[in-house]
Amino acid sequence: MTPKSKPKAPLPIVHAAALASWSKAHSEPLPEFFLLGVRGYYRDTMGASGVNDRGTYDDAIFVVGRETFAAFNANTDPSRFRAGIASLLPGWHPYRPGNHGISRPGGGYPAFRPATPNEALPVRRDGESAIPSRRPGIAINIHRGGRTTTSSEGCQTIHPDQWQAFHSLVMLELKRRGLKRFWYGLIDGPIA
Repeated sequence: MTPKSKPKAPLPIVHAAALASWSKAHSEPLPEFFLLGVRGYYRDTMGASGVNDRGTYDDAIFVVGRETFAAFNANTDPSRFRAGIASLLPGWHPYRPGNHGISRPGGGYPAFRPATPNEALPVRRDGESAIPSRRPGIAINIHRGGRTTTSSEGCQTIHPDQWQAFHSLVMLELKRRGLKRFWYGLIDGPIA
């Protein structure tokens, strides 16, 4: 299930939400370029009211820079519930360009991968009470989702019709700024 339009939150609202989240864990200024994921962006207008659903593009990812602001329909949850499956915890996580599906013939396709040691990120896991899980999430990538499923086993996915624009924009911003990595913030929504 996909919303009828891209997320509409204006830059001041997105920037304020990012700053509030960033300031909880960092003393330095909010980076000039970042991505902000909003889990449950459409929480009250798609699926069950008041619930962040799985298997639907009811989330948003915003690309934010000094001259850049774009919104994309996204999924920040696993596609379904399954014991042990990982969900990325809200917070700020470093990412870098890389491929998704590296074990596939041809080495996968361009995406974004965690820029952390062993690509480990803090997660909660279905069926476990520990938050964060004692087992970190490994390779919680940002990649293209599917048409009939969000194609996520814990990754952050972008609707396939919007993937190329999203990937190209992030790569352009990285090149323009001479960056090899960027910060991805994940917060719980909705935002207003």
